[in-house]
Formats: sequence, structure tokens, C-alpha cells
Amino acid sequence: MNAPTKKPRQATLERNCSVRSTVEIVLDSWSFLIIREAFFGVRRFSGFQERLGIPRQTLTTRLMALVENDIFVLGRKEGEPGRQYFFTERGKDLFQSMLSLMEFGDNWLRGNDEPPLQMIHTLCGQHVHPITVCSECLEPVETHDVHFRDGPGAGYSVATSRQATRRSADPNVLQRVRPCSVARSLAIIGDRWSFLVLREAYFGVRRYDEMREKLAIASNVLADRLARLVEAGVFEKVPYGPGAGRSEYRFTQKGRALYKPMIVMMAWGDRWLNPGAAPLRLRHRACGQDFTPLVVCSGCKQPLNAHETEYELRYDLTVL
Repeated sequence: MNAPTKKPRQATLERNCSVRSTVEIVLDSWSFLIIREAFFGVRRFSGFQERLGIPRQTLTTRLMALVENDIFVLGRKEGEPGRQYFFTERGKDLFQSMLSLMEFGDNWLRGNDEPPLQMIHTLCGQHVHPITVCSECLEPVETHDVHFRDGPGAGYSVATSRQATRRSADPNVLQRVRPCSVARSLAIIGDRWSFLVLREAYFGVRRYDEMREKLAIASNVLADRLARLVEAGVFEKVPYGPGAGRSEYRFTQKGRALYKPMIVMMAWGDRWLNPGAAPLRLRHRACGQDFTPLVVCSGCKQPLNAHETEYELRYDLTVL
């Protein structure tokens, strides 16, 4: 008797998405910590290792990946010995994504504590905080103010397998050395499935069965991520329809605020990973213009750049 013919597995399609590609570069705990310390001025292998206490082989692997992804370039600085890791233009532009995550963390995840950092914008000399705004009218953007439509890169592609990056069982690993609003934000969105669930929710998908179908996600994984997002206060579980036991997941005010770092990361991905082929276009209803999200100074409304910012630490770095 011949063995039954195996039915070929149907390829999984996923929505084209710039923000996912961005998150995959920075979501790994160690990669994020390295990028964060680089924005604080660390340039040398020994400096990263000393500051983070990271195993040598792990540090080597992550730095190689960041060079391959064109976030860092390895070079020499005139008058200084040895090779150092410098941001490329593409790497420097991640500062906006970091700041938008910081904005969310400062506003929603610090509890009764002060934000860990007080930012000083050297361009205007003020103590400020980052604000995500519309590039056209410079007014803050909110989810209900933004209309999206398909861009030239819209559509679906066959899902590609990616190297797994394990999320630490202890989210505090992201705050190693420093209390960090960015790390607290990434602890919510920084794994593949949590991010994808949030993304579909921003597209209006609210119900368990529809999410499972769109994402081709295992039931137990989806249930776990939804439970985490409800516990984190990003979703609320709301009954719908006749009868008991049927619920949909709606964004809380906190969840709607998470939209800002998502679209800032999307804008970075559009610029650097999908130039000329952005999957989505955003329009700001308040001014009626297509826009790119910008993170600006709360004082002078100018875009914030790493070389124009200083910080007052609200913690003692020497004892952490």
C-alpha cells in the first residue's frame, strides 16, 4: 500500500510592514542595550563589556550584527588608539525611535517616580521632554487624528523565517545598569508576537478568532500575548454580541499612546529599509496633510538629535 500523499503546507502570508523590520533590529535585549549605551557615548568593545557586563562572545555577535545591519561602522578616530564603533547615518536616525519609546515610558510606565532622565536641549538651552508630532503642523499626533491608506509598498508577502531572539524571562534585564523608560516600553512590545498582535489591533482587528486567522498564530501563544497586554493595561477585554463568553480586545488610553512609537519606528523603516516603497501613508486629520512623525523638543519644537541633547541623571550610575 502506498503511503498517503502529504498535502503541501500552505505558505503563510504576512502584511508588509516597515515597523516590524525596525523592531527586529532593536528588540533583542543585548542589541538594545548596546545601542542605548552608544547614544550615551560608549564606542569601544571594552567600554560596552565593562558597562554592561555582557559575555565577550555575545557582545562580539551583537556588534557584528549591528555592523551588518548598517547601524554601526567600525573605524578609527584620529589621535585615539584602537578601533571604535561609530553610528552610521542610519544608526543615528534610530535616536528618534528611542525618544518616542522614552516619551511613552515616561508618561505611562514610571508609576509615582520621576522619569529616570531629564533631557536638556542644547539648541534652546531648556529642560525638555520629547513629543511626537506631525511633520507638517508640528502638533502632537493621536490615534484618532491619523488616517492611514495603502502606500506603494502595500500588500502581503510570504513570511520568512528569522533567527529566533529569546526574550529574557526577566524584563529587568533591559534596565541593566540604568533605569530606562525606553526599556520599559520595549518590555511590552519587544517580542515578535506581542508586536504583531498590537499591529493588527491598530488595523482594527479586535477579536481572538480574527487575530488568529490573520497571524497564523498558535492558540496558546495568542492567548498568552493577549493576557500579557491586558495585564499591562494596553488592552481591555470587552464582551460583545449575544450570550456570554465572547470578548474583543480594545485599546485603553495607554494602548492608544503606544501608537506614537510604533509609527516613529515605521517611519525609520520606510526611510532606511523600504525607500520609495512605504507600505502605508499617514494623513493627519487636524491639518489635512500627509505627514511623517517627528520627535521634537517640547520647548522649541525643533527635531531632537543626539548631538544636541544632554542629560541630567536621576540615578547614581556608579552604584548600579
